[in-house]
Amino acid sequence: MTDTGAGHGTAGHHPDHEVHVDRVDLEFDDALAIANDGSGTGNGTGTGNGTGTSTGNGTGTSTGNGIGTGNGTDTSTGASSSRSAGRGRGVGSSRSADGDGCPPGGEVDTGSRANSPSGDPAPSDHRRHHRPAPTPWPEARDVAARAVGGPLPSVVRALGAAVGEVLAEPVLALTDLPSFDTSAMDGWAVAGPGPWRIAADTGGGILAGHNEPAPLPDGRAVRIATGARVPPGTTGVLRSEHGEVSERGHGRDGAEAAGAAWLRVGPDRGPVAPGQDIRPRGQECRSGDRLLPAGALVTPAVLGLAAAAGFDELSTVPRPRVEILVLGDELLRAGLPRDGRIRDALGPMLGPWLYALGAEVLATRHLCDDPDALHAAVTASAAELVVTTGGTAHGPVDHVHPVLRRIGAPLLVDGVAVRPGHPMLLARLGPGRHLVGLPGNPLAAVSGLLTLAEPLLRVLSGRAPAATARRQRHRTPTALPSTALPSTAFPLTEAVQGHPYDTRLVPVSLAEDPGRAAPLRFTGPAMLRGVATADGLAVVLPGGAGRGDRVEVLRLPWSRTTLPVGAHGFPGPLGTPGLPGSTGSTGSRLPGSPEMPGGAL
Repeated sequence: MTDTGAGHGTAGHHPDHEVHVDRVDLEFDDALAIANDGSGTGNGTGTGNGTGTSTGNGTGTSTGNGIGTGNGTDTSTGASSSRSAGRGRGVGSSRSADGDGCPPGGEVDTGSRANSPSGDPAPSDHRRHHRPAPTPWPEARDVAARAVGGPLPSVVRALGAAVGEVLAEPVLALTDLPSFDTSAMDGWAVAGPGPWRIAADTGGGILAGHNEPAPLPDGRAVRIATGARVPPGTTGVLRSEHGEVSERGHGRDGAEAAGAAWLRVGPDRGPVAPGQDIRPRGQECRSGDRLLPAGALVTPAVLGLAAAAGFDELSTVPRPRVEILVLGDELLRAGLPRDGRIRDALGPMLGPWLYALGAEVLATRHLCDDPDALHAAVTASAAELVVTTGGTAHGPVDHVHPVLRRIGAPLLVDGVAVRPGHPMLLARLGPGRHLVGLPGNPLAAVSGLLTLAEPLLRVLSGRAPAATARRQRHRTPTALPSTALPSTAFPLTEAVQGHPYDTRLVPVSLAEDPGRAAPLRFTGPAMLRGVATADGLAVVLPGGAGRGDRVEVLRLPWSRTTLPVGAHGFPGPLGTPGLPGSTGSTGSRLPGSPEMPGGAL
């Protein structure tokens, strides 16, 4: 279940944490009673179907119809869950089961699960580990890009199998292009100035694919087709529509030649210039010329060029293999949401998205909230990157951290100072193998995908790294300088309120107002309506950005702008097309002042 309530609280201090209480934080963390494992006392009142009071230290959860605990005021509305600091109990009425028949027992909240369904405190395993300060967003991107040493080892692909990968080495021409002088038009090859005598024994003329023809004497003309080899001695090619043929005529000396047809330039046409409508040998390239650099994306046009230059195979960097593990007893894979369960939005979305980012998706698997099942799936995977959804927090059914500890996988990133999506993580499973843990809320998962998975995949797949600004860390100026990121920074059409400490990723449209980024509505962590019509996610630094301020935009693979968007636009799994240049509704554009997101996960 996604948090939808609102909480207010007063926190004390803990030796390891500095707690800042801020109204803006409360709006972002709609159910968070600002106390990061702090200490304090407070009277909690639940304005739903239950009331309660508590004092204590730690982290607890109030869910649905139950008892809420916290340092301050804890508000729980309806069947939503609100999280607050303080050791206590939350009694809920949630139920869960997997669409494939997972046993009940998992919480409904797909992003952060903090209490057991029975209402008992979370096991100590989820509490005793110190939670490090979140990594600043720019630094998290850098860590993900540096997590791997470089591209995967190159492979040799037949031309048809190389599309969508990048070149592992430059493509050097194996021959001149064209490899001989060819006619650029249908017409006549002529020698010298006209008129020209057309020999009677030329038959159908010179066609493409024929061997080198005999030399053409001065004063003669011969029919020639587009792409055919030009005979030695040719001055130029006279296009069919520019010439006139007569059965009787006189040569340049005025003598009449019987039994021959004559070709003249038509009226209002000038004389044939040397080289006219001839593609000379080597016009496009000479043998040994560099046609394409290493790192270039293999597009259909690249395949055509390589074939024309004589290649049957190309050396490319293979797509990194990715396996997706969708976690959660509460997820349905078909039909309408029912009985407190929700549809899985991430399973259908992540595979094509990762393919557009350059990955080969081996499988998308749905797992119950079972640590042994997760451990078996992660350790058995042959993928370079395992992507999990949900279970990245510290609740009793959030099994990603415990499984990583069990494996002995070091955490490179454990939480990012970004909204939405801060519970994301990056771990090293072994040599050349990593795991990206995404939050369970859909837009938060997109944030994690672009923050951690995209930079890592770019390096593994050999794609050029995305341009990034070298910003000051964390508490920085609210907008990028006007000279920064000229190819990826756009002025905002409307002001966007920022988080006091964290970066915000805000869906924007680049198509409605060309050259400017229009913030969109419906940008809560559990919402996809905004990003479904977006061209990119604007990077709003702590403190926010004003109208006209330039902000970096992480463009999506199907961005409707004509700016380069990297390695995108190729058919995805099951024929799912990329959508560069497509158009669509931008009806969720934000009117007036920007809307704050409904949560923080």
